[in-house]
Amino acid sequence: MTKSAQTERSGTITSDESLSGPLPEAVRRRVVDAAAEVLAALPADDVPFPLRRIVKFRPKARAREGGSVIAKQLDADAVFRAKVGDRLRESEPELAEALERGERPEGADAVQVAVAAYLLRPGGWPAHVEAARAELVRAAENARESQAVQEAAAMRERLEEARTAHAAETGRLRAELKDAKAEVADLRRKIGEERRTARDAVERAADLDEGRRADREESLSAFGALERELKAVRAKLGSAEAALESHRKAAREGRSIEDVRLRLLLDTLVDAAQGVRRELNLPSVISRPADHVAGAVEAGTAAHGRSLAEPDAQLFQELLMAPRAHLIVDGYNVTKTGYGELPLADQRARLISGLGGLYSQTHAEITAVFDGAQVEGHVAVQAPRGVRVLFSRPGQIADELIAELVQAEPPGRVFVVVSSDQEVAASARRAGGRTATAGLLLKRLGRF
Repeated sequence: MTKSAQTERSGTITSDESLSGPLPEAVRRRVVDAAAEVLAALPADDVPFPLRRIVKFRPKARAREGGSVIAKQLDADAVFRAKVGDRLRESEPELAEALERGERPEGADAVQVAVAAYLLRPGGWPAHVEAARAELVRAAENARESQAVQEAAAMRERLEEARTAHAAETGRLRAELKDAKAEVADLRRKIGEERRTARDAVERAADLDEGRRADREESLSAFGALERELKAVRAKLGSAEAALESHRKAAREGRSIEDVRLRLLLDTLVDAAQGVRRELNLPSVISRPADHVAGAVEAGTAAHGRSLAEPDAQLFQELLMAPRAHLIVDGYNVTKTGYGELPLADQRARLISGLGGLYSQTHAEITAVFDGAQVEGHVAVQAPRGVRVLFSRPGQIADELIAELVQAEPPGRVFVVVSSDQEVAASARRAGGRTATAGLLLKRLGRF
């Protein structure tokens, strides 16, 4: 069938009529939707070539995805447009017949009339499209006006609500302001009263402070005089007490030391006569001389002793076995000679332990002297039975403490000082004692 024959069958009248502008959007959408439905029903050979790709789309996607291509094809292809118009003629015959008669059905939708006029192209069809355009424009304007009216009404309503709320808020704020002003006035009144009260209190405090200051000065003056008098009395009392204590101490120490010397000499004579005395190791009635190192003892003239060398080990043993013999050990001098690589605490422990073993064999009085400056704070030492451990006082070295111990020894008593320090050894020999080197003692202790 030729293009002219199809045109005659569809009943359309071809003319040179055209639109003044593009189709209104609402008309265009319906035209495209109608064409998309027709595409699915057309034989493959009757589908225009530009639309053959679109016909493969899903029904809902044809108009959405290929709308512009379909609209363009409808505008350019009268045959395709006539096929779409035939479908519309079948679905709405009354509308199609009215348009072909040049009439417009009463109450008909202007958009649908424009769609039919565009597809069927009866005489004067552009007028129907333009009429639909005008009606759509009026409807849009009416909708905008209606929306504007509604928005204006809503705005008036909101404005009225805002005015009401503003009036209420203004009233509330005015009431709060009134209350605040009243509260401020009350606070100002109270502040004024408090200021007057504070001013009166300050004046009274100033008067009282002035009175207290005068009383304090008078009291301080009297107290100063009393304090000076009390200080003088205390000074006199302190001097008297110190003198009394000095006399008492001198008398007590004098008696004690003399008693110790006499008893020690007596014990020595008795032990020499009775060997059993050494075995029983009976203690002195009072304390031993080394326990009174704190007192100042004047050393008498004594015969010089001699030093024992390492070959004199047997003589060293015999001296320690003598009745009431006293062994005085220069602690760190011995430990640093024998095991100086150990910490000081370990050095002391090792030496004291060895001296305990020596006492168990000889029963000699043993005193180990250490330098107190080389230890921090008070050191608790677990000394074995028969071993006395002494630390020099602050500001005193071990050599000075050994010298005090030597000076406290009574003439005639056997005592041995162990030290490789030549000055310590010489001092002991001048006092009548025997001396031994650190190596000799270490060799003797090596048996344990």
